[in-house]
Amino acid sequence: MVRNIMRDPMFLSQKSEPATKADLQIGRDLMDTLQANREKCVGMAANMIGIKKNIIIANIGILDVVMFNPVILSKRNPYEAEEGCLSLEGVRKATRYQDIEVEYYDFSWKKQRQKLSGWTAQIVQHEIDHLSGILI
Repeated sequence: MVRNIMRDPMFLSQKSEPATKADLQIGRDLMDTLQANREKCVGMAANMIGIKKNIIIANIGILDVVMFNPVILSKRNPYEAEEGCLSLEGVRKATRYQDIEVEYYDFSWKKQRQKLSGWTAQIVQHEIDHLSGILI
């Protein structure tokens, strides 16, 4: 289901809670909502659709990948980036890392581990920040 985008900074600045297998539908809602906002968005966190759960979606090349309870295991090569956000007005500076390794659960609730770099790593870092209530 396509959901409305949350724009309340007070809500967005709250930490999210761990996701469970019962939250798989939220991942599907993120897929639908990202698709509906494709022209202006490359990733989302569940709190951006009003749900405080540790779930993100990120466009990784030709695929949109939903990550349940994602954790960055390692990060290398910091740089300064300017980012926008569908939930916030304007562009802000953020420190990002060129290379990261992330661990998460997929829709089958199997643990996955991926090494990402460049733009895809930046998207995932931005969305994981949302889960901690960090607004760019």
